[in-house]
Amino acid sequence: MKIDLFITCLADSYYPRTGIAVVKILEHLGHEVCFPKEQTCCGQPMFNTGYKDDTRNIARKMIDVFEDSDIVVTPSGSCAAMVHENFETLFEDDPVYLKKAKALAAKTHEFILFLTDVLKVDLKELGVQWQGKATYHYSCHLRGIGIEGGGAKIVDTIKQVDGLEYVQIDKPEQCCGFGGTFAMKYPQISGAMVEDKVNCIKKTEADVVICNDAGCTMNISGSCERADHPVKFITLAEIIAEGLGLLEPEHV
Repeated sequence: MKIDLFITCLADSYYPRTGIAVVKILEHLGHEVCFPKEQTCCGQPMFNTGYKDDTRNIARKMIDVFEDSDIVVTPSGSCAAMVHENFETLFEDDPVYLKKAKALAAKTHEFILFLTDVLKVDLKELGVQWQGKATYHYSCHLRGIGIEGGGAKIVDTIKQVDGLEYVQIDKPEQCCGFGGTFAMKYPQISGAMVEDKVNCIKKTEADVVICNDAGCTMNISGSCERADHPVKFITLAEIIAEGLGLLEPEHV
């Protein structure tokens, strides 16, 4: 299968290891992974701030770049949700791009859900082995792409990793307070929300937090540092790649 990777801005700029892990896993499974170099942002920051015309221009660019793709995979539930939830609303008065937006949404997948729902991968059967005590931050945006139960489905996948001790976090469906530009517009509210999230992480006594959305990782990890709570943040893609021997463990 030929798969086009939509890497996302934050993964490309701050967490490239996640993208490397995704490519290595898909290639390990026998698929061809391509990276359209013309890709840019999905437009979510502009959309959330109310700049719909600017977002529309960026969305057109993304639609054009991936128009001929068979499958588009992204390591971000947030960006996948932008394509699934909001692209159609941008082109309600443009029948040509409305049709294209619907087509792109239909073939765009968050990486872990692509593994489990499309490729039907079972991590235990695949032989993923990884040692560590971990909890998981539920991404709000997974609910935006129709994931019943939010992050509970991802937790079931995490539990398939041989050797991983999973600890459930309190108030799992509670937002971390990032929300893109929400954190900048309402810093006091956002700060209180992420402080509560950090306290929940502390209670798990986990050494590792699995977080599949880069924005959430930036927000929560920064708050953990300020709270002097040393904990490692990692994506499930990295765990899978490390657990298959495709990626050297990162020692922090």
